[in-house]
Amino acid sequence: MRLDAGICTVRSWRTSDLGSLVNHANNRNIWINLRDSFPYPYTRADGERWIKYAKRQIPETNFAISVGGRAAGAVGFHPQPDVHRRSAEIGYWVGEPFWGRGIATAALRAITNYAFENHDLCRIYATVFEWNTASMRVLEKCGYVREAVLQQSIVKDGRVIDSVLYAIVRKEVAGRESQVASQDSDFPQPEARGS
Repeated sequence: MRLDAGICTVRSWRTSDLGSLVNHANNRNIWINLRDSFPYPYTRADGERWIKYAKRQIPETNFAISVGGRAAGAVGFHPQPDVHRRSAEIGYWVGEPFWGRGIATAALRAITNYAFENHDLCRIYATVFEWNTASMRVLEKCGYVREAVLQQSIVKDGRVIDSVLYAIVRKEVAGRESQVASQDSDFPQPEARGS
């Protein structure tokens, strides 16, 4: 799978991503905003396990965020079971050298659209640790709505903290796309002409 997101590409993981993955993932500033299942320190063996897991997924739902042909982070969504089967939790991270460049926003927008277009989902949601305001801004830029503060719902780095629940539903995405199409029809584009 490969999605062109402008300033980055969202694509399937490759074995050749290992060095770049470990280089960016082995960072406490990344780990502090992710679940404890994301190890720190992040070793080569951790990276090998992750890439092997992601490449075996059917359907594939975890992807590399690539900048300049190299893995710079990750994005994925996890369809939920049972009565929540038309919902998916989304998550993402970008290596610290790429922060503040709009890469996470571009990747999240691309994978959100991909998930709705290719899976029978009504809702995609994310929970963000209370201190991660940058991630909250990324979600908001992509149309996710802040739904709740889940008090004392997270234990991270020895602290009990709140998390913030964000979500987007299919009808909001469809409404946004039809609004854009309507705006486009109000402003006809010039015809392409040969010279």
